[in-house]
Amino acid sequence: MRYTKLLLIFLLILVSCKKEEQHAYHKLVVTDDIGNSIFFDKPPQRIITLAPSLTEAVYDLGLEKKLVGNTLYCDYPEDAKKIEKVGDLLNVNYEKMIALRPDIIFITVEGNTKETYNKLKELGLKVFVSNPRNIEGIKKTYLDIAKIFDKKEFAELRISKWDSLINKIKKRSSFLEKKTAMYIVELKPIILAGKNTFINEYLKICGLLNIVEDSPLSYPVFSREEILKRNPDYIIIPDGKNSSIEKLLELYPEWEKLKAIKNKNIIVVNRDNFSRPGPRYSEAIKELFTLLHQGRKDLH
Repeated sequence: MRYTKLLLIFLLILVSCKKEEQHAYHKLVVTDDIGNSIFFDKPPQRIITLAPSLTEAVYDLGLEKKLVGNTLYCDYPEDAKKIEKVGDLLNVNYEKMIALRPDIIFITVEGNTKETYNKLKELGLKVFVSNPRNIEGIKKTYLDIAKIFDKKEFAELRISKWDSLINKIKKRSSFLEKKTAMYIVELKPIILAGKNTFINEYLKICGLLNIVEDSPLSYPVFSREEILKRNPDYIIIPDGKNSSIEKLLELYPEWEKLKAIKNKNIIVVNRDNFSRPGPRYSEAIKELFTLLHQGRKDLH
């Protein structure tokens, strides 16, 4: 009889805790990057992501089993290629998305269109909008997704490790002579990463001065002649068919006068790491720092 009473008390405590947990989660409100307050009474079970960076965040948080749809460009990690494709970044199949019965859809400002957002809202779907403009923005999106799925502690630990790595790189870069650089987003026309971008932060952390930091635009277009005037010490370019000195000079022969070309300071980086504001951002910074300073024993 005594053991029966103890068992009943234990069960009552367990049920009470469960109710408190559910009640606490019922109050969860997450504000996305365009100011929308999104309410949750329980963690979503079916996710669609409409950008590679968001797909990577879902995998990094260990939520891949909940991912039911993503885009043709969501190719990392490898398993992300096997997820049902609902379109590319600009064009999506709404019928397919509805059929997948998502509890939440994650989209981005830069990668997706306002029309897509409006249509999803019209269909009554729950949408979270991400718009990271800097490293803090990348961390916010990651942490917001973690909160939604009750993985805040895990996310904070991950972010702490990323911050630790970045702080080490900052310290190592602080005593180096400042060199100028440009990060080429596109070559025809010449589009560079400006000051209001996470890429610009990557350059600064590694001790570089962006030659277009005076531009108010995030991704300004520059003439080939203006590049000559600004004459960067380094050219940083994502990997691809035009990422060699030969290809650069084929397109713009006069660039042979640039300091970066003369000194063969062309840094080729992983395109996905640098273009996707997701959980690989610390890898991108480490990659750039390593390529800039490889061979220097005082930095290792």
